[in-house]
Amino acid sequence: MASSLRSAVIAEWRGLPEKKTKADRWQSPAEVVPKLMQRLGLRERLHETEVIDAWSKIVGEFIAAHSAPVALREGVLYVRVLQPALHYELEQISKSEILRKLKQRFGGKTIRDIRFRVG
Repeated sequence: MASSLRSAVIAEWRGLPEKKTKADRWQSPAEVVPKLMQRLGLRERLHETEVIDAWSKIVGEFIAAHSAPVALREGVLYVRVLQPALHYELEQISKSEILRKLKQRFGGKTIRDIRFRVG
């Protein structure tokens, strides 16, 4: 006699209430994965990776060779720039154009602002 069947027979013989069966909580991976990524904070990390990969295409080879996106936190892209002259160029002249291209490609919710840092 199987142990679960045995315990059911004994419970019935003792007059114990029947155990309630648990509702089926199965969910498809398509439903679970986005929720899990959001809970673990991986959705923003995924956007960060996409932005880093697209950086050279958006800003051009010269700027990409002398700068690198470091992090994307709460819609702000942090970019490390190697030279103060390039920092000035990016901050004062090219920032609005780069931000426009990034928003066009990734959406306004993903990237709200860019902060350049020399280092």
